[in-house]
Amino acid sequence: LPKQKAQRYEAVKWVMVFAIGVCTGLVGLFVDFFVRLFTQLKFQVVQSSVEECTEKGCLALSLLELLGFNLTFVFLASLLVLIQPVAAGSGIPEIKCYLNGVKVPGVVRLRTVVCKAMGVLFSVAGGLFVGKEGPMIHSGAVVGAGLPQFQSISLRKIQFNFPYFRSDRDKRDFVSAGAAAGVAAAFGAPIGGTLFSLEEGSSFWNQGLTWKVLFCSMAATFTLNFFRSGIQFGSWGSFQLPGLLNFGEFKCSESDKKCHLWTAVDLGFFILMGIVGGLLGATFNCLNKRLAKYRMRNVHPKPKLVRVLESLLVSLTTTVVVFVASMVLGECRQMSSTSHSGNDTLSLQGMSEDVNSSIKTFFCPNETYNDMATLFFNPQESAILQLFHQDGTFSPVTLSLFFLLYFLLSCWTYGISVPSGLFVPSLLCGAAFGRLVANLLKSYIGLDHIYSGTFALIGAAAFLGGVVRMTISLTVILIESTNEITYGLPIMITLMVAKWTGDFFNKGIYDIHVNLRGVPLLEWETEVEMDKLRASDIMEPNLTYVYPHTRIQSLVSILRTTVHHAFPVVTENRGNEREFMKGNQLISNNIKFKKSSILTRAGEQRKRSQSMKSYPSSELRNMCDEHIATEEPPEKEDLLQQMLERRYTPYPNLYPDQSPSEEWTMEERFRPLTFHGLILRSQLVTLLVRGVCYSESQSSASQPRLSHAEMSEDYPRYPDIHDLDLTLLNPRMIVDVTPYMNPSPFAVSPNTHVSQVFNLFRTMGLRHLPVVNAVGEIVGIITRHNLTHEFLQARLRQHYQTI
Repeated sequence: LPKQKAQRYEAVKWVMVFAIGVCTGLVGLFVDFFVRLFTQLKFQVVQSSVEECTEKGCLALSLLELLGFNLTFVFLASLLVLIQPVAAGSGIPEIKCYLNGVKVPGVVRLRTVVCKAMGVLFSVAGGLFVGKEGPMIHSGAVVGAGLPQFQSISLRKIQFNFPYFRSDRDKRDFVSAGAAAGVAAAFGAPIGGTLFSLEEGSSFWNQGLTWKVLFCSMAATFTLNFFRSGIQFGSWGSFQLPGLLNFGEFKCSESDKKCHLWTAVDLGFFILMGIVGGLLGATFNCLNKRLAKYRMRNVHPKPKLVRVLESLLVSLTTTVVVFVASMVLGECRQMSSTSHSGNDTLSLQGMSEDVNSSIKTFFCPNETYNDMATLFFNPQESAILQLFHQDGTFSPVTLSLFFLLYFLLSCWTYGISVPSGLFVPSLLCGAAFGRLVANLLKSYIGLDHIYSGTFALIGAAAFLGGVVRMTISLTVILIESTNEITYGLPIMITLMVAKWTGDFFNKGIYDIHVNLRGVPLLEWETEVEMDKLRASDIMEPNLTYVYPHTRIQSLVSILRTTVHHAFPVVTENRGNEREFMKGNQLISNNIKFKKSSILTRAGEQRKRSQSMKSYPSSELRNMCDEHIATEEPPEKEDLLQQMLERRYTPYPNLYPDQSPSEEWTMEERFRPLTFHGLILRSQLVTLLVRGVCYSESQSSASQPRLSHAEMSEDYPRYPDIHDLDLTLLNPRMIVDVTPYMNPSPFAVSPNTHVSQVFNLFRTMGLRHLPVVNAVGEIVGIITRHNLTHEFLQARLRQHYQTI
């Protein structure tokens, strides 16, 4: 029953969404566990070596040990990216493209997620200034795309007969859920994940998807929290570590009565910090764009080994800078007295040890610590917690130098051939900037009431907002990560100001990288002035089309000489229409007109109404098979002629030389192609592969019929026309494409405004939009490329020149 089938389909969808959340949580757990393991191992060895060598004077040896660890890890990360180049970077630009409706090759493959997850744990453990949060989003998206398919290119042997979700739309929904689960696992922010997927990702959203995506995010957070709490604290079933990145709890110490997390006066400073964060973010993006262009020109065309060498060079530089800065530029700071008495407030970090145990005392006498080494010789998450919660101070000079070094090195690092996220470096950079502002306000302006941790958090938000330009999702992610709802307003204001300031100069970092790749990404809406253009101004008038009955020879040549994803099915005006009445059927306007000696006019009408109900089902074929006439009586030609006449009665003068209107364009006047529907490349190739055709001597009713399940069996990787063995096919055979085409695709008139075209494309998730005139003739086609910002701008300039 259809109702039961629909309910089963919905139930399977919910189960799949839950499974995606759990698997994404487990990927996060795997990455976190090994990053922690490798980092602890590295810092234990190096720290003991530094402490020994400080007395013996063999610090060069300690540096070599650190270099040995870092270069090995980064080398492994680079090798994994060589195996699957799409695994480089954070993966957010690629997922953004995918959810916008652009297929990026290999972006959601099993091999990609393996290389991504393994690579990111090596690149983070290798001391590069990268985060593991961006790659988590990509990993979640790959899990979302792959899990409901139950098949993989890498594991061809494993085949499950799982008939559900064999369409691009279903797959895109699952990728949205997976990306949200990735954010939820990374930050412990399920609502932030859902909003991220809505804001940054999906172009095609529906109400039912919101609830499923939130459920998926919850499942991911729950899974990661359950296992991490159990592994680190040994208390299974308690939930203490919601995400990979935890900001800890912001609390004033109980002894300090004057302390407030923030006051109304601070809002003014937060707005100024937002402006500075926007400027810094715009500078970061500008430098990174130039670097990316340089890489595209000089690094990528060279052998792949050059990319590995570049990664190793960045790693070498980073390691030397970190080591030398910690040894030479650090200041010895007094441990504050409150840091001992206030341990109870500080031990709520959700860390296995409190903030003060991660301070480093390199080269410093007793009861003091090295502030630069504390920031550099810790995992990035610990350094962020230091800046947010450490009662002890960091000197303004240290913070300025740390910010500068981190800014430049993380800008250089983003874009090299290793999996790398941008969230954590941006947060750390911004936290140093915020802490610096708090220090200056306390020391030089004498504002004693301010809480340094709040300024560090606002600085982190301002810088991150200036770089990535996200608003609502980032606000919620940061609020969920701090568990402090009172921070909602300051974070929101800071992010808005940072975004507006940055947008004045350039785009967000992800949009910049999408543009550099030349991906036709559709924005949320077009500019107002674009409405001066019509569909006829932006469409592609040179069409490649197929006929309802086409020879295999023609089909193969069309498929081999074009890269189009879909083809209009047309007949060429009334004179030529007779040629396509092969055998015993005429295809016209989605109705099968049957000519047969036994049928009366009344019978003809009845059959036509039935065929409209059941088209293109197999019952119709059987019904037609019963009445195939071996000989055609001449009087029936008149009947067909009448049908043809009747079809064209509304427009009797439909010849090019008798155009009904003087305003028609040249295309409309001289190319009367009656439009019947759209057929996809994948469908045509499937028909050829399965030998769906008939010979000239037969009727089209003798052509074998494929069910929907058979047509979509090879999804998502249909065979390629170039791999087809044509020796098995007779080039003179004819394929009847009408049962498989989409007879009523979305179409627009040539006079439609561009904004309407754009909204239709964007909200319906289209890839092709035929432009059909008033008399049912196709005059052009619109694809994503025709709606990109650059293309529309070029057409607008042409439009102004012709006026």
